[in-house]
Amino acid sequence: MSGGPILIACECSARIRDALRSLGYDAWSCDLKECEGDARYHIQDDVRNVLGKGWAGMVAHPECTFLSNSGVKWLYIDGVKVNGRDEERWTEMREAAEFYRLLRDYEGIPVRAIENPVMHEHAFALLGSRATQFVQPWWFGEPMFKATGFQLFNLPKLVATNKLIPPKSIDLEHHRWSSIHREPPGPKRKANRSRMSLGIANAVAAQWGPYLSGVKVYG
Repeated sequence: MSGGPILIACECSARIRDALRSLGYDAWSCDLKECEGDARYHIQDDVRNVLGKGWAGMVAHPECTFLSNSGVKWLYIDGVKVNGRDEERWTEMREAAEFYRLLRDYEGIPVRAIENPVMHEHAFALLGSRATQFVQPWWFGEPMFKATGFQLFNLPKLVATNKLIPPKSIDLEHHRWSSIHREPPGPKRKANRSRMSLGIANAVAAQWGPYLSGVKVYG
């Protein structure tokens, strides 16, 4: 496959990178952590150091811990609003928003998708914009609930290719689909919850690969 190199920022799972590479695209992951996959195509570094390396497109996964609506209560001491603000957490939120903004607004890579879950109101107040589209793994044949948001720049919205019928909340199968959210606390919980769904990763590669690599002109 022809086209320019693609940067998958803040990814150590290599799921989107490998999905793109399997289709012949020159995709590279970059993260502070070691790669869970083939390290030959992984840059272990701060992504800010490699943004200006001539990438044709980028899919970025900036830290969502401090921006996500699911963790908004922890902006307050012991997770209780009447206890007052946890100022350290607010500082971390502002830093996370600044990093998100850097990737979102980086015009040196014209074709971009910035991934994050549903943001809380304080993050939105800092950033002024949210995801362009939310998708679910079950849109692409993977029996899982995991709302994934993308803010898109010069990319079309993803189109469902194999929509499953979600089970009802009273069914045992619903619990299985919700396993990512029901995982008990543990050392691997955060990594497991943040890992990109394989169904969505494959959809990103198939539908966005031509745009991210510059093979197909956006617009």
